[in-house]
Amino acid sequence: MTRLGGLSLSLALAAVAAGAGPALAGGIERSPAPYAILWEQGNHAQLSFGHVAPRVSGDIGGLSSGNAFDDYTQFSLGVKFAAGERLDLAVVLDEPIGANTVYPASASPYPLAGATGILRARALHLMARYRLDNGFSLHGGLVAERIAGESTLPDWGYSMEAKPSTDLGYLVGLAWERPEIALRVALTYQSAIRHRLATIEYGAPSEAITIEVPQALTLDFQSGVAPDTLAFGSIRWRDWSAFEINPAGYAGLGFGPLASYDHDSVTWTLGLGHRFSDTWSASIAFSHERHFGSPVGNLGPVDGMTTVTLGARYTQDRLRWDAGIVYAWLGNATTKIVNARFEGNHALGLGISVGYSF
Repeated sequence: MTRLGGLSLSLALAAVAAGAGPALAGGIERSPAPYAILWEQGNHAQLSFGHVAPRVSGDIGGLSSGNAFDDYTQFSLGVKFAAGERLDLAVVLDEPIGANTVYPASASPYPLAGATGILRARALHLMARYRLDNGFSLHGGLVAERIAGESTLPDWGYSMEAKPSTDLGYLVGLAWERPEIALRVALTYQSAIRHRLATIEYGAPSEAITIEVPQALTLDFQSGVAPDTLAFGSIRWRDWSAFEINPAGYAGLGFGPLASYDHDSVTWTLGLGHRFSDTWSASIAFSHERHFGSPVGNLGPVDGMTTVTLGARYTQDRLRWDAGIVYAWLGNATTKIVNARFEGNHALGLGISVGYSF
């Protein structure tokens, strides 16, 4: 898989009643499950912040790249309303994808010293959940997503700016629950969103580019396994092989796309949560994404990952605090064109969330 700053952060571990924490997973994804708020009880508001510090460096012929990824911070804000006995509504503002690749200029004469690849996004999700009979429910909604980005490659005299574009997508899903054993299984499809962005290359207007933020399919599950103990997890596929950034001016250099993915991603998560008292609970979760072994792009020198996440929750009356820490082992990779080798890399993420029921 070729990555463009391939880290992601989910500031609340979706649907985990026993605890929450940040997560790192698949591609440039940073907020994979905005629909999780639909399962909060009653009326609920939630604000989350997270910070991720990747440490990713490589070398070629004794020349070190320095840390290729800058730290990043993100947020999400959501409100969920119980609109009736069967209907719930929610609004979520988040940062669903992003990339922050910045090779330090001080790494010169490393071939990509000073190169950057930045992608910024925000999305507004308008969602609903309708409870059917026999434990089934339907959920879905519309997504308005705005993205923009820029890239510089000093060694080749190249620069690109993609102006902001806002476009629409949707999500739809089906869930089945047995509340008496805390069992829930939910399948959610998120559509692709196609953006057409006006582009400036080498400081002058260029042809517009089309970027497809790809479709995804996620199976979330949880179940009580012992008193006050919950097992949970997810399997998430995303069609990253459909993602490509290939401006006309860069294509003319003959190096292939500026950013693309050779493979789709499948991210597996499995965890366990336990409630110790009416106020305190905690969780641990493991995630894994396959290492493919094929060359990756220079703007995202990571191939696969394994993470462990620790979360804690404190509840008092209507207020709930969640905090978490995640450590990621990032897969070794060899980059295209430059043929640098990146090994022994990692990332550390911290997150905090406050929720209020009303």
